[in-house]
Amino acid sequence: MTLALGGCQPPPAPPPPPAGRWAPAPGTTWQWQLTGAVDVTVDAAVFDVDGFTTPAATVRELHARGRKVICYISVGSAEDFRPDAHRWPPAVLGRPLPGWPGERWLDIRDPERLAPVLRPRLDMCRDKGFDGVEPDIMDAYRHDTGFPLTAAHQLAFNRWIAREAHARGLAAGLKNDLDQVPALVADFDFAVNEECAAYAECAALTPFVAAGKAVFHAEYDLDPAAYCPATTRLGLSSIRKDRDLGPRLRRC
Repeated sequence: MTLALGGCQPPPAPPPPPAGRWAPAPGTTWQWQLTGAVDVTVDAAVFDVDGFTTPAATVRELHARGRKVICYISVGSAEDFRPDAHRWPPAVLGRPLPGWPGERWLDIRDPERLAPVLRPRLDMCRDKGFDGVEPDIMDAYRHDTGFPLTAAHQLAFNRWIAREAHARGLAAGLKNDLDQVPALVADFDFAVNEECAAYAECAALTPFVAAGKAVFHAEYDLDPAAYCPATTRLGLSSIRKDRDLGPRLRRC
């Protein structure tokens, strides 16, 4: 496993975000909890929680404790258990996501076709008082979605999401999509990654660190001793989580 920086040359740092928009720095501690009642007592500077199931009162309580709060929503898939699931036009629904019952890929080629659902979701994040957004399913072009998606389609869609988040004063995180990090680091305020150590991909995230932006990284199966020395050296904010993404975590 190679997690060193190697010869990767980071891009020039982008200008700072506009005043008032949060921008987490490398090494910021975080908690990622998408199931169950949020345990607000966890010692972490940032909480990444489900946008639908987390009430505004919980966001306010975390703010009162000095925490920043990220709003998790899916932007590249339709989940049949969400309250707005009926609003997706049938034509944008693709193949099922393997291993995720009730979830289907979306046709991201024209973001405006998805906007009637995605804009209200981002409005929800803003209105509940979140500081940033974790938009999930940002690398659909690499999968068998049922649509002829290209890397260019993904870049355009991901940038559209970032612009829409920024228009609402929300910091925007790039979820996974490691191959496009060099092209997108200037558009996003932080990154969220699953299992870069397990797949020997963590060096691909260093452009975010070089630009002064946090990389919130989680592993599921590896023991922290197997990856923490390397990911800490790279500047990642690494934790180990159970796959149900409940409150339990182990931090580097």
